[in-house]
Amino acid sequence: MTFPYRKGRADFPVLSPIPAEDLRPSDPKAASASNVLSLPGASRLRATVLSIHTQHQTGEMQVEMMRLRKRIFIDSKGWDLPTERDLEFDQYDTPQSRSIVVHEYGEILAGIRILPTTARCGAYSYMLRDAQLGLIEDIPDYILYEPAPVAPHIWEATRLFVSPEVDAEHRMLVQTRLMTALSVAASAEGATHVIGIVPAIFKRWLSKLGMHALPLGPKLEIAGDRIQAAVFPVGGHGQGGTGPH
Repeated sequence: MTFPYRKGRADFPVLSPIPAEDLRPSDPKAASASNVLSLPGASRLRATVLSIHTQHQTGEMQVEMMRLRKRIFIDSKGWDLPTERDLEFDQYDTPQSRSIVVHEYGEILAGIRILPTTARCGAYSYMLRDAQLGLIEDIPDYILYEPAPVAPHIWEATRLFVSPEVDAEHRMLVQTRLMTALSVAASAEGATHVIGIVPAIFKRWLSKLGMHALPLGPKLEIAGDRIQAAVFPVGGHGQGGTGPH
């Protein structure tokens, strides 16, 4: 395993569980998410957490999400991923995972998947760790500065998408609703941190949503996207969420 971009432990944050009293946002920017969610049209957006335990309650929503994932990641981006008819899936879509979707009048507008870093399914664990172990061909093993964490309070987020049907005017509203729901869902599972691969401009992007994050690895270009591994705390930005969780 090689770490050509290694910067040392000083750059890798200590991801200890956050005491409950510290989960409340102290950054004034945190209020921006609430401001965005008070805009016209926000009340029509619903967020739902999908899992094997709730499939009987959510109808075709899981199938529609996987169908939209195929449109975005395979048909549009050209990623080489497994498919079944018109559905996209991979080795991390297991009973241990959860998917959060934002929808309006039943139409899915955005989604993201979360998985505990303690997950195991055959030879696989979670995406960043498996990439570091050389199990994922398209992601280099130096994606992280330090060994991938394995702890019940750290979850990984993957498969972030926004439907191409969402116009530019409403995109920030949908993204804010999704990230707020992600925070709520991960926190409900006992997480205090979420890690994942995000756009390399994640600091600017998340600051618009009233959130913040720290880099966990170098900036890289993968499949035409400029990305970076990062971590952000959850639990303090979930106020105001609506819909079933």
